[in-house]
Amino acid sequence: MSHPHPELRLPPKLPQGGLRVTPLGGLGEIGRNMTVFEYDGRLLIVDCGVLFPEEEQPGIDLILPDFSSIRDRLDDIEGIVLTHGHEDHIGGVPFLLREKPDIPLIGSKLTLALIEAKLQEHRIRPYTLEVKEGHRERIGPFECEFVAVNHSIPDALAVAIRTPAGMVVHTGDFKMDQLPLDGRLTDLHAFARLSEEGIDLLLSDSTNAEVPGFVPPERDISNVLRQVFANASKRIIVASFASHVHRIQQILDTAHEYGRRVAFVGRSMVRNMGIARDLGYLKVPPGLVVDVKTLDDLPEHEIVLVCTGSQGEPMAALSRMANRDHQIRIVQGDTVILASSLIPGNENAVYRVINGLTRWGAKVVHKGNAKVHVSGHASAGELLYFYNICKPRNLMPVHGEWRHLRANAELGALTGVPHDRIVIAEDGVVVDLIDGKARISGKVQAGYVYVDGLSVGDVGEPTLKDRKILGDEGIISVFVVLDTSTGKITGGPHIQARGSGIDDSAFSDVLPRVVEVLERSAQDGVVEPHQMQQLIRRTLGKWVSDTYRRRPMILPVVVEV
Repeated sequence: MSHPHPELRLPPKLPQGGLRVTPLGGLGEIGRNMTVFEYDGRLLIVDCGVLFPEEEQPGIDLILPDFSSIRDRLDDIEGIVLTHGHEDHIGGVPFLLREKPDIPLIGSKLTLALIEAKLQEHRIRPYTLEVKEGHRERIGPFECEFVAVNHSIPDALAVAIRTPAGMVVHTGDFKMDQLPLDGRLTDLHAFARLSEEGIDLLLSDSTNAEVPGFVPPERDISNVLRQVFANASKRIIVASFASHVHRIQQILDTAHEYGRRVAFVGRSMVRNMGIARDLGYLKVPPGLVVDVKTLDDLPEHEIVLVCTGSQGEPMAALSRMANRDHQIRIVQGDTVILASSLIPGNENAVYRVINGLTRWGAKVVHKGNAKVHVSGHASAGELLYFYNICKPRNLMPVHGEWRHLRANAELGALTGVPHDRIVIAEDGVVVDLIDGKARISGKVQAGYVYVDGLSVGDVGEPTLKDRKILGDEGIISVFVVLDTSTGKITGGPHIQARGSGIDDSAFSDVLPRVVEVLERSAQDGVVEPHQMQQLIRRTLGKWVSDTYRRRPMILPVVVEV
């Protein structure tokens, strides 16, 4: 199995007749999925998603793929194929289209509707091409065939990309639920047909490669939901992804069965469910869904709220309810259902929300204590079955952390894919398909691009490091007025601490030392403000470290008069 090496350099020019595959996100992480295909100087992008921040990225709203490797080639992009409508696959599209708004978007009806609604907020009217399973479309030199796959959102597609260099199949996110709620199966017949033609490179979802067996069918959840509804005496609050149409359909059906009304909470939830209902993907009995403003007129045992926040996102509705920062107040006897699995890295945030809800008296039902969610990704048994159907000549695991990618590669090897034809890559690692063999040829920049409010890419690792120091250790500010003609201190030093746990009065012990250092520096003729600031920082920093074993951020200000 080939794997990336830290010494990889920029790849050479793609040889004539070769196909280049460059993942810019989604490998080594769950989210930010984006893959660039290149043939004959033209580019095709599959997905462009976002990654949600973790605790060590304070203040960050979203994390984008790094577009720098394709920024000077935007005119070469033939289109963006969107496999389905989850944020980790479409959330980055508005940021790429800001740079070139006329890049065509290709996807299924629901996927395009979700991204078009998102783009309206960015005032972008995209060029779109609606496709469905069985369709073939020539997009520049790429002939794309779309295949139905089952996932936790309707209308998900895999894509087979044909070029003279060979055929590549990208599964997108998929599983093989044999009893799907919408009756739309993963089209194994189509994959078998592609296998007979010859799949030269398979890019396969790795998220559940470590999980043995098969994913249970979605419909198994319905009986568990009935039990929860039957035992709930007051309000039921359900947290789910804003695009999980299948799960919301089950909630609606159960609420209707138990005589409850449903209100959607949160802008993205209201928007997406409205789209799904208008397009016929969400079946809503008349009178079942009501406006959240009318809930005061209903008894508590007739209310179901559906909101976002199942991953512990700090600004989502459920987190704000847990923190008493939302108009909906959790009370004793409420039942909260977390209808999703934990995305790796979000565990602490989710359990913090569960603890907050429990503190206010809610009964919290989650995957850890009830079967209220099944995954949307194929487990190991399904992947083995899938590889035996597809028989790929080369395999490249995608969509997963390192442990998932490795586990998926092992599954491929078990089904007969030669070890030297299994490519384990990471974001930015370039893989070329030449003469029927996939091999790593180099690496391009593919770091994190942070969205912080209206700022995109302006916040980097140094800023995040400063934020972590501020959050962990606090800040000490020092203000000094310096007479540059005499080198004398005419004001200060004034020292204030915030968030450091050190009382301002404690600095009386170190003030004489700071003054002494500054006066000695002035006597030596060193009165340049930056040098004085460094002296203050070193002197005060050593004192704080020796006295308190802390390392707060020290911000000296020297004013010249």
